[in-house]
Amino acid sequence: MIRTGIGAAVIVAGVVTGATACAGSPPTTPQTPASPPTTAGVSSAGAPAAAATRAIEPAEQADGADLPRCTTGELSVSLGDGDAAAGSVYRALVFTNSGSRTCELRGFPGVSYVAGDDGHQVGPAAAMSGERGGQVPIPPGGTAQAQLQLPNVQNFDPADCHPVPVRGLRVYPPGDTASLFVQMDGTGCSTTPPGNQLAIRTITP
Repeated sequence: MIRTGIGAAVIVAGVVTGATACAGSPPTTPQTPASPPTTAGVSSAGAPAAAATRAIEPAEQADGADLPRCTTGELSVSLGDGDAAAGSVYRALVFTNSGSRTCELRGFPGVSYVAGDDGHQVGPAAAMSGERGGQVPIPPGGTAQAQLQLPNVQNFDPADCHPVPVRGLRVYPPGDTASLFVQMDGTGCSTTPPGNQLAIRTITP
């Protein structure tokens, strides 16, 4: 009987000690890796690298997937062929994954006219048109696009538009604060016109 009592006491002491050790262990906090820094830039030599004048949305994460967001450094951008309708030209703004991993884009690019050697913004940035779409995976060498509307600003009253020559487009991929440059000679409004001088739709495959 004595040995049985001693054994039970040892078991109870062991349980108490184990519970105390578990209770004293600090909770483990998962660490989230920091997002890599980005710097404003251009897609080719000689293209302007001016500071953003448009508020940029925070980096967007892929919904329900572990795909990383495509960064500006992994992308190139170009303009597809155009279609004219009702005083506007519509062209695809094509993003090509020039990196080595599959990544994703989602939402609206930031687009504005730029002019001069300093690449200063001309007039307001493109208005967002339509609903924001879902994520679009882009494999290495693959593409995604967003439809860009370029109204003929000559249709605005010159007193409301103050038209000036532009040398291209500054393009921010969705969720990024570094830009790309697309060469395109044209005309933009140096003031805010009574309508959109540019409009952009969401990213699609």
